[in-house]
This record gives sequence, C-alpha cells and structure tokens, in this order.
Amino acid sequence: MTVWFVTGTDTGVGKTVATSALVVALQVEGRSPYVIKPAQTGVTAAEPGDLDEVRRLTGEVPGIEGIRLREPLAPDTAARLEGTTLPGICDQRDLILSATEDHDVLVEGAGGVLVPLGDSWNLLDLAATVVHAGTTVGFLVVARAGLGTLNHTTLTVQAIQHRGLDVLGVLIGSWPDQPDLAAEQNLLDLPLLTGVPVLGPDPRELRLADPERVPGERPDWLTLPVD
Repeated sequence: MTVWFVTGTDTGVGKTVATSALVVALQVEGRSPYVIKPAQTGVTAAEPGDLDEVRRLTGEVPGIEGIRLREPLAPDTAARLEGTTLPGICDQRDLILSATEDHDVLVEGAGGVLVPLGDSWNLLDLAATVVHAGTTVGFLVVARAGLGTLNHTTLTVQAIQHRGLDVLGVLIGSWPDQPDLAAEQNLLDLPLLTGVPVLGPDPRELRLADPERVPGERPDWLTLPVD
C-alpha cells in the first residue's frame, strides 16, 4: 500500500481539508484510507483535532494521533513546555507501517515539512524511514493561492526532492472567492517553477460537509494519481 504524506508550505494553509479530499478520492477508487496525525498541537484532550475534522468531513475513516499537545506551537516546543516526551521516530514509523498492511495511509504533518515532530527529526526523516522499510511514499504539498506562494512552494518541493523523495503534486488549500491576478497566474507558474503538477485549486469544492453531497462524489479538478 502507498503512504501519502500531506505537508504544507506553512501552518493554516488547508492541510486538513486537503487530507479530507484525498480520503474521498481514495474511497472513490475503492481504496481503504487511514489517516495518521503524528503530532496534534493546540488542543486539549476534550477538543476536536485535525483527525476529528477529517472524520466530520468524510465519515468514520480509521486513523490515529501520535500525540496530542495543548499549545498551538511546533510539536517539539509544545512538548517541552508541557514537560512531555514526544514519540520516537521508530514508534511513529511503526504506526504507519502497521496501518499499511490493510490501508492506504495519509500522514498529515504539522506546519511545514521541516517542523520538528520529535527529537531532531521532521516529516522528511519520518518519510525516509518508511521508504527504508520498503514502502512506497509520495508527498502532496498544500500551498496558499496568492502572492508569495511561488517561493514558499518551490522551496518546499525542493526540500522534499533533495531527500530523494517523490512529490506527486501541489494542492491549493483555499481558493479565494474572488482570486486576484497573482492567484490566477500562480496556477500557471507553480507547475513551471516546481516541476510538479497542480492537482487542484480548492479542496473545498468537494463540499465535504454538505449533507446533500452525493456519496462517492469526486470533483473534476482532483487528478490524484492513485495506482
């Protein structure tokens, strides 16, 4: 089974909605997605996190959080302030590998791709350990629509590729109702600068939370390569 790593150019770019759209895309293909959030920050034990939001949008998809932390900060910082030890990279890798026995796994990162998820390791390191274990991985980069995204997205894609990891494409996490000239031109320029396709301008077009959504509905914009 494939492991899909969902990362962003920054925090708050729409990774969770994009992850939800990818869950639906896999379900439409007859696949069985499983969502892993290695570190959830900024919530108490009783508050809904990103995995809960995915389930609200898509249904009771199986998944797990590696750890939950109160402060809305990078996981290593939040853990330090809380006096908590983060799970090790091998523990997180084993969660992923165990899930791949029966599922296509979606791993949603925290913030950008270089944000530490543990003691001196990040999402790239985690993906590399999964590859070393013999499992296929692919990255999907969630980006902003407007001015500045060309630089942020290109740097993110290059950081992933520098580690010898595959970037499958870019998703715009939130497309404005009235896109400006920069946003419209970015759809043309992003593939040229990054060398990877833009898979879609806005996961919200799935209308995931719409009770009238047809089960299994998949928008024309989503061209996710599922093999």
